[in-house]
Parts: sequence; C-alpha cells; structure tokens
Amino acid sequence: MTAPAKQRDGTGIRLVLADVDGTLVTREKVLTERAIRAVRSLRGRGIRFAITSGRPPKGMEMLIGPLEIDTPIAGFNGGLMVNPDFSVVQSLTLSPDCVKKTTALMHRAGVDVWIYRGNEWIVPDISHPHVARERWTVKFDPVVRDDIDSLTDGVVKITGVSDDADLMKNLEAEAQKTLGKNASAALSQPYYLDVTHPDANKGGVVRTLSRLLDIPADQIATLGDQPNDISMFRVSGLSIAMGQAGEAVRAQASHVSDSCEDEGFAKGIERYVLGEDQ
Repeated sequence: MTAPAKQRDGTGIRLVLADVDGTLVTREKVLTERAIRAVRSLRGRGIRFAITSGRPPKGMEMLIGPLEIDTPIAGFNGGLMVNPDFSVVQSLTLSPDCVKKTTALMHRAGVDVWIYRGNEWIVPDISHPHVARERWTVKFDPVVRDDIDSLTDGVVKITGVSDDADLMKNLEAEAQKTLGKNASAALSQPYYLDVTHPDANKGGVVRTLSRLLDIPADQIATLGDQPNDISMFRVSGLSIAMGQAGEAVRAQASHVSDSCEDEGFAKGIERYVLGEDQ
C-alpha cells in the first residue's frame, strides 16, 4: 500500500484511529466527558472509531463501554489485535532469536525488561520503577518471574524501561540498527522502548484496519503524540498530533491540536475531522 496523499480537512474520513496514553486520555489516564462526546459525534456522522496502544488489549478494556467501541482493538502497537469481546483477530510474535538479542541489548544498556505473551505481562521484580504506575494504568497485575530471560516463545512485545531519557533515545536507535527488519523498535513513552514483530507497528494497524473494515487508508484519520505514532501518520489520510508531542512527531502530522491536558483529542476531532467551530 502506497502512502496516501495528505489532506487538510476531514472531508471523506470514515474511520478515526487514536493512540490512547497522552492522546485519548490525559497524563492521569482520565477519559474526559468531552472526549466521549467527540467520539459520539463521530458516530453520529457515520464515522467509525478505533484505538491502538502499546498497552495489552486487556489494558484498554475500560474504554470499550464508555466509547461503545465496535472495531478491532490493536494492543501492543498491533502485535495483538482483538475484537471487543477479546476474540483474537491477529497475533504477531517475535522470533526466539530476536527475543534473545533484544533482552541482551537491554540488559547491556542497564534498563529493566518486561515481557508480554498474549495478555500476560511478566516482570522480574514488582518493585521496579513504573511497575506500580503501569498496574494502575492497565488495571491488572503482572506475573513476577525470576527466569524472565528464559522466556523466548510466544512473545508479542518486549519493553525496556528507564527514566534516563537520553539513554532511551540512544537505545531506540541501537535497537533499530541491531534488529533491523526483524523487529519494530520505537519509544511509546520517553521511559518505554517497545520492541514488537516488524509488522506490529501503528502504520501496520492502519493497513490492517483498512483491510478488515474495507476503508481506504486515505479515508482514515489518526491521532497521537509519541514517536511510535509517526508510522500511522505516514500512511493515513489525515493526522493530528497532540500539542505536547515532540517536534519530530508534530512535523509528521497534518495538524497539531492542543495538549492532552487541554482536551487536545476532542478539539482535534471537533476542529479537523468534524469541521466544527471552536
């Protein structure tokens, strides 16, 4: 599929695909009433709505009811796509060799390593940084195992975790160089580096939803805020970056909305997709 021509308004948009953290919800993981109304307005115009995230699908369950989601849910950046009843649409796993290379690379960099298999989230120590925050975000507990490096089969995503932003940027570049075409490696947050199957990226999510829902990519609008959202910006017809996104992310978007703390998702939908006055 070739990249669609970019457009500046929402004319002809039939599907909106949104990142979750820092886009659909605020930094405190709040889904605002205005965001819910914006999705309802889309539905009133006959425009469908879908979500994608580095989270496991189970970690987006709390959004299904309030947003009345009836489209496939793309967890792990597309590594595991499920229907709203959690029946599996698509599962893309990393090869055991790629898993070993990735975990070794992360250990050398001195970052924590999390493993995801299906809806199972596995950590080596529940007291490590960001585990408590992630538990609160996804609303389920991790499995704690001290043999995490031995888990190489059925792995959907590996996440490296560190609060050293410069280290994580360097690790992202090193992982991309080392893994090449064998995996997709991108920062989903400044402190999370997600490594997934090479076809498990948000650009791939756009392509898969285009095929499953029979909606051309140039009739899909995407919203996001992190470097791993750029791949979906590049293949969708209309793209909206949140105001707090870095310059590299904003530069790839058709439009820039306000921040996620100032209703950037809802305002982006209202202004650029629905064409409503602010």
